[in-house]
Amino acid sequence: MPRKLFDRELADLISQMTDMGNTVDERIEGTIAALRTMDLAKAAEIAGSDNEIDQIEHHVEKLCMNLIAMQQPIATDLRVIASCLKILTDIEREADQCADICEILTAAELNTNSLAVAHAVQMLEASHEMFRGAMDVFLSRDVEAAREVCRRDDYVDDMFSKLILEVCGIITENPQNVMREVDLLFISKYIERMGDHATNIAEWVIYMETGVHPDLNKKY
Repeated sequence: MPRKLFDRELADLISQMTDMGNTVDERIEGTIAALRTMDLAKAAEIAGSDNEIDQIEHHVEKLCMNLIAMQQPIATDLRVIASCLKILTDIEREADQCADICEILTAAELNTNSLAVAHAVQMLEASHEMFRGAMDVFLSRDVEAAREVCRRDDYVDDMFSKLILEVCGIITENPQNVMREVDLLFISKYIERMGDHATNIAEWVIYMETGVHPDLNKKY
């Protein structure tokens, strides 16, 4: 494959991954709105739309594999394509977490006036900002901005820990509502995982640019 054609196909890969990221970003926005307002119709729509993202993922995976098979890239090119495959998985899993949260919302009876639910919304908004930041650095290849995305995960983790304690306190005071609060625990865990996936994306960007994949447990 001539170099110019390879470069065009690589640019197309990046473009399609960005489009997929934008689609997932809309899913996250919808999930925030559904959680904030307990919009069950919107939650059901998001919960049932996961196949669309899966199909996009499979299509982009094929683009990656075709580039590897036809060009047999080496060094930097191979590193970029390998990183794209990893990033692709984390983008798809962000959508999975949205579907999981919304599936719970369609069946749960969360207290819309609960301060804990409001805190879960705030946590989801923070994870959303991480995802947006991660997709921005995917395009800019800004290593320091990618490290900043990783640093933000500490904030999401702190919110998660506080929310767990808050929900456990509610269960202690109102054990008759334990199942309702357990649903919120699951939601908060899915949100925490969304922050982790955004961190993973940023770390793979660092690898793309430096050739060194940072330790997942390393604090930036």
